[in-house]
Amino acid sequence: MSLRGASYQRIEAAAAGAGLIVMGALNPEDEIGTLILLGAGPAFWPVFAASPEASDRQPDPVDRWSLRVIGALAGDVGAQAVFPFGGPPYAPFIRWAEASGRAFKSPVGMLVHDTVGLMISYRGALLLPGRIAFPAATGSSPCASCADKPCTTACPVGALRAGQPYHLEACHSYLDTAPGRDCMENGCAARRACPVSAGAGRQAAQSAHHMKAFHPR
Repeated sequence: MSLRGASYQRIEAAAAGAGLIVMGALNPEDEIGTLILLGAGPAFWPVFAASPEASDRQPDPVDRWSLRVIGALAGDVGAQAVFPFGGPPYAPFIRWAEASGRAFKSPVGMLVHDTVGLMISYRGALLLPGRIAFPAATGSSPCASCADKPCTTACPVGALRAGQPYHLEACHSYLDTAPGRDCMENGCAARRACPVSAGAGRQAAQSAHHMKAFHPR
């Protein structure tokens, strides 16, 4: 069914049917139109796991799934599909995320989203040629009301700490150890510690997939 001329709400519903959530919207300063940011939410992994890309044993299954699914959505709404991979040059997803008023720099440096916390995963975006109305973002970081900020102390080797650069070597070294299996199988401890991350509904299998891509053995 064509969604050309669709409202934000219809695009949101179509994305949900594909296992995606709208993670923000904006009118980019360097583009004419409306940009709808799409990402992984609670329904993403079951939908992906049932897809041909998940079982064809070819490289980059999640990216190929994103190309197919978001490409189809773009065709339905008359939009251009944009992705955070496939460069260089790379589309400025971090800048767009922050400009949407729904993603912010966390105390440990990674972006934090207002509904999925540190389990933030942009799969692509729809660039619509015209302006459409979309809900105003609060523009308030969830970290502002997080008293304990558990993300700053959750990493077992201190690779992610408040006000400190990410210690990539310490992270990778830990993942090679027996205790590091917890992060490998369930996802980054700092990301899991964020209270808002629960909103992502992230399954262990999805976290394990991404961790294996980050730290292949």
